[in-house]
Amino acid sequence: MGDVVRAPWDAYFVTGYDACSEVLRGRDWLAPDFAWQERQADTERWEAVATQEMTKTLSRLNAPEHTCQRRSLGNLFDRSTITRLTPRVEEHVSRLLDELAEKLRWGEADFVSTVSEQLPISTIGSWLGIPPEDYAHILEITHNQVHAQELLPTKSQLAVSAEATFQLRTYFTELVAQRRANPGNDVLTGWIHTWDAREPNRATADEILYRLTMFVTIASLETTATLLSAMVELLMKEPGRWAWLGENPGHIDAAVDEVLRYDPPIHINTRIAAEDTVLAGVPIAKDSMVHVMYGAANHDPRRNEDPDTFDVRRGGTHLTFGGGVHYCLGAALARLEARTLLTQLLKRFPTLRTVAPAEYASRLVFRRVTSLSVAT
Repeated sequence: MGDVVRAPWDAYFVTGYDACSEVLRGRDWLAPDFAWQERQADTERWEAVATQEMTKTLSRLNAPEHTCQRRSLGNLFDRSTITRLTPRVEEHVSRLLDELAEKLRWGEADFVSTVSEQLPISTIGSWLGIPPEDYAHILEITHNQVHAQELLPTKSQLAVSAEATFQLRTYFTELVAQRRANPGNDVLTGWIHTWDAREPNRATADEILYRLTMFVTIASLETTATLLSAMVELLMKEPGRWAWLGENPGHIDAAVDEVLRYDPPIHINTRIAAEDTVLAGVPIAKDSMVHVMYGAANHDPRRNEDPDTFDVRRGGTHLTFGGGVHYCLGAALARLEARTLLTQLLKRFPTLRTVAPAEYASRLVFRRVTSLSVAT
C-alpha cells in the first residue's frame, strides 16, 4: 500500500524501512508530549490517568526536558556496565534454569512464567536494589499498566491501567524515599545524588527520580520477556535449528538479532510532525501523528531480502530498538540477557522442544507472550 499509508483515524502508518528510520532519527519528528496533546481538539483521549502519567516519562519528553533527564542517566548500559553486570546475569540465568530443570523432571513446564518473565525483573531489580519479594507485585502491575500505551485503549483497559499506575507511583515513590533515607552502593542512590545537586527543590527532584526509576523498570520487563520467549519458540520451529545453533555458538548474537528483526516486541511507535513536511512523497501536516511500524520496516524486502524467512545467518538490519534521541536505553542489557540465556539453554537443554505454539495477549503495540510450554 506504500511507505506511508493513511490510518482510519487522523494519522499515518509508516511501513518502509527508510521512511521509518527517517522518522525515528529526524529532528523534525517529536514524541506526543503534553504541549502537543493540549493542541488537539479531542483532549479527552489524552486525559486518562495512566496516559497522563506515561506522558511524563522519558519516552514522551522532547528537548530540552528530555535532554536534561537523559544526560542525568548517562550511558546506562555502556561497555563497562555490561561487563560488571554479566556475572550477575549469568547467576540469574543459572538459578532460573535450575528451576526449569526441576519442573521438566515431571513433564512440561511454562517457559514464560519460569524463565522469560523472571530474568528481566531479577536483572533490573537487583541493579536498582528492589527487594526480590516485591518482584511478583512489580510484574503484575506492569502487565496491567501497559494497556495505557496501546494504540486505541478501551475504557475498561484504561481503568485497569489507572489502578496499576497508582500502585506504581505508590511503590516507586516509597522506594526512592527509602533509598534516600538509607543510601546504598546502587544506581538509584547515584541518581539521587545527581538530582539533589541539579535540582534545589527536593519535591521536584523526588518526582523526577520516581519517574525515572519507574520508567526504567517497566521498560525493561515486558519487552525483554517477550524477546526471550519469542527467541526460544522461533529457534525451535524448524527441525534441526536448535541443535545446529548448539553446535555453532558463534552465531548466537546473530540469532538474537534475527529474532529482534523477525518479531519485534514492540510493533508500533508514535511520532508527531514538528512542521509541515513530506515523508516518502506524502505531504504530512504539522502536528499530524505518524505510527512507525517496526515489524513492517524490518520486513521491507528492499532492506532485508526474503524478509519473511527466519534466517540466523542473514546478517540483516532492524529498527527494533528505535533510533535517534529515543534509541532504547536498555538495548545492550536486553542483548546481554538474551545472549546469556540462549548460551546456557543450548548447553543445558540440547533436546528442549516446544509442546505447543506460544500464546500471546491481544495487543497491537506491546507484544506479550503469556505462555510457552516446553519439554525435553
